[in-house]
Amino acid sequence: MKKTLLAVLCGGLILSSAATAKNLVIGAPMVSFADKWQTYLQDAIRDFDAKHDDVEIKLSDANADPARQLNDVETFIDQKVDALLVVPTDPNIVKVIGRKAKQAGIPLIIVNRKPLDADMQHITSYVGSDEIEAGRIQADYIVNELKGKPAEVLLLMGILGLDATAKRSEGAKETFARHGHIKVVSEQEGKWERDRGLTIAENVLAANKKINVIVSNNDEMAIGALLATRKLGIKDEDVTIIGVDATPDALEYLGKGLDATVFQSAQGQGYTGAEIAYKAAKGEKVEHVNWVPFELVTPDKKEEYQAKYKK
Repeated sequence: MKKTLLAVLCGGLILSSAATAKNLVIGAPMVSFADKWQTYLQDAIRDFDAKHDDVEIKLSDANADPARQLNDVETFIDQKVDALLVVPTDPNIVKVIGRKAKQAGIPLIIVNRKPLDADMQHITSYVGSDEIEAGRIQADYIVNELKGKPAEVLLLMGILGLDATAKRSEGAKETFARHGHIKVVSEQEGKWERDRGLTIAENVLAANKKINVIVSNNDEMAIGALLATRKLGIKDEDVTIIGVDATPDALEYLGKGLDATVFQSAQGQGYTGAEIAYKAAKGEKVEHVNWVPFELVTPDKKEEYQAKYKK
C-alpha cells in the first residue's frame, strides 16, 4: 500500500496523520510471457504502473492456455480488483470473461486481440490496431515495388481463427485482387512462429520456384521465410519479403533480406490499454474502441524505429 504522510506543525506540536489514498489494483491476465512481441506490450504496462503511484497492475501469464487464463481472471475477480486488463488467448474466451466481469461489476479492457464483433458488447473498451490496414499497407508496398511486373505470392498466416490473422490476410488479398498481375498461390498457417515460417517457406519455395513475394502476418514468420531463402540459395533481390510488427529482430534484418515491415506499436497498445484501464478503474468514461495506427517501415526508417525500443 502506497501511503502519503502529512506532517503539520501546529503550536509547537507535530500532528502526524497517515492519509492513505485508495490504491487502485488492476488485474492483467496476459496471453503469454514467452511471446516476444507480447513482452514489449507487457513492458509498456509495467512502465505505466511505475509512473503512477496510485495504481498497482498485477500481470499473470496464461502461457497461451485459455483454461489457465480463465482461472487467472477468476482469481483477480475474487481479489476484487478495480479493473481487468486482458490480452485474450483467443477471441472465444472474451464472452465468458466479459460475463464474469460484468457480474462482479468490474470494467473489462481488452488489448491487442480484438473480440468477435458479437462479443464487443461484453467489454468496456478495446485497444488495438485496425488489423485489415496492416494487410493493405503490406500489399500496397508490394504493388508499388513490382511496378507492374507479375508476381506469385506466398501468404504466411498467424493462428487461424484470430481476428489479426483473418483481417491482415483479407487486407492483403483484397488489394492484390485489384491487380491481375499479382496472384496469391499459397496460403499457409505458420502460427506466428519463426521455425514454422522457415519450414513452410522452405517447402513451398522448393516446390514452386516462381514465387517471388512473401507476405507474412508477422515478423517472426517473415524472418523464418528469409532464413529459408538463405538455405535454398535464393538471392535477396529475387524475392520480396514483408512482415508486420517492426520488432527489434526484424529491424536488424531490414534491408538485409527483409524488404519492409509494418510497425504495430506494442508500447502504444500496452501503455494505452493500461491508461484506459486506469481511467475505467476510477469510474471515468472511456471510449469503446481505441485504435493505435499501423506504420510502414522501410530500410530508410530503420534507425528511427530502432530508437523507439531504446526509450
